Amino acid sequence: MTVNWNSIRVKLLTTYVALTGLATSLLTGYLLLSFYTNFMTTKENELDIWSSALSESVGEALEEQNFSAVDKLVKRYGAAETLTLRVFSPKGSLVSTSTPSVDENLPHWSEIPGLKEAMENQTVQGYAKGLLSDEDRLYIARPVVRNGRLLGVLRLSLTLTQFQNQFQAVMFTVLATLGVTLLLCGTISAWFARSLATPVLAMRNFAVRLGGGYFGEKLMISASDELNELAFELNRMSERLASLDNERRAFLANASHELRTPVSNVKVTLEALEMGAGEDPELRQRFTRTALDETERLSRLIQDLLDLGRLDAGVVPLEKEYVSLQYLIGRAIQAIELRMQRHSITIKCSVPDVQIYGDPERLLQAFLNLLDNAMKYSTSQSNISLLGRLEHKWLTLKIHDQGTGISERDLPHIFEEFYTGDASRKKGGTGLGLTIAKRIVEAHGGRISAHSAAGQGTTFTLYFPLIS
Repeated sequence: MTVNWNSIRVKLLTTYVALTGLATSLLTGYLLLSFYTNFMTTKENELDIWSSALSESVGEALEEQNFSAVDKLVKRYGAAETLTLRVFSPKGSLVSTSTPSVDENLPHWSEIPGLKEAMENQTVQGYAKGLLSDEDRLYIARPVVRNGRLLGVLRLSLTLTQFQNQFQAVMFTVLATLGVTLLLCGTISAWFARSLATPVLAMRNFAVRLGGGYFGEKLMISASDELNELAFELNRMSERLASLDNERRAFLANASHELRTPVSNVKVTLEALEMGAGEDPELRQRFTRTALDETERLSRLIQDLLDLGRLDAGVVPLEKEYVSLQYLIGRAIQAIELRMQRHSITIKCSVPDVQIYGDPERLLQAFLNLLDNAMKYSTSQSNISLLGRLEHKWLTLKIHDQGTGISERDLPHIFEEFYTGDASRKKGGTGLGLTIAKRIVEAHGGRISAHSAAGQGTTFTLYFPLIS
């Protein structure tokens, strides 16, 4: 089995085990060191207390030259297996010892650590090897002084073999416990790393499939933490991408259809003229007019497609400035005034004299699209009303026509590109005017809505934020 060392699972497992091992090793080392240091400190203090107390008794006996009393004290308090007690004269000769069988084999007492310093009236404490063995011993050499006179040297040494054996047993037990702990932590870490890596890898694979164009799929993760929230957002993104992909496909299909129709009409008209229809002046004029109308329609459609694409992509920045609302509405009404007169349509306008912050040309395009839509649905001898008012730092603008209205089924879709139920396509439009108007309004931080009832016309309501 090949291990991928770059996988997130291996990295998580390695990190968890390394951190656990480091933490437990440091803790184990600290505990063992503390135990060892505390033991040695305790024994040093005990030797200091014992030697201090014995030096008083030994000093009295030496002062009285009572060497038998010294022997009794040494044999009473010196244990042959653990504690060795020796008394030396001021010149360094052995007076009494608790281990005579050992000491009779040692010819030179000057080799005993601490003896020279004690003979110079210094108390010395430290570690040393046994006189005839390699065992470690803790010793203290204390001068025996009475009335300012050095009477001898008291030396106590404690073997550390038993303690070292016990310490090794404790250390092996602790290390074995550490090994078991690391094994358990490794097992738990492996499970934890797998529980984290599995959903992450699933998300990775899901994202790869999204990148490959497999939109709309669902990612199922049984978790109740941030990973579940991330999976939920990925599913939302998948649904949104699927929706956008469907919209793109529908848009391309509708755009192709809309572009094909005028092109086909122009082609048929030109073919008819080529086949001799142009010999009849009246027929030639009608066919030429048809070709011009279709060409104009094609030009408008292409321009609307370009405008919509630029607005969606945001490649054309808005050139915002403060502009008068009455000025913009006046320009829009003036642009369609002749067409309204031809259809006997009047317009009533009442808007506040307020400055709005936006791109004048884009806003004018949105107003023209909405007014043109209202005019196309208005019947002859009808009115279009345009009413504006201020509401809590918002400008509300209503455009109402007296046309036949929009059906309840079609109303939610009128801002979609090329919606087939939208009657504007049957009135000579491109089917993109309302979509473009909506994009422009939203690009200015506003929103647009529509309300309609059969036989009562349609009302478009625009909301723009007022920036002070």
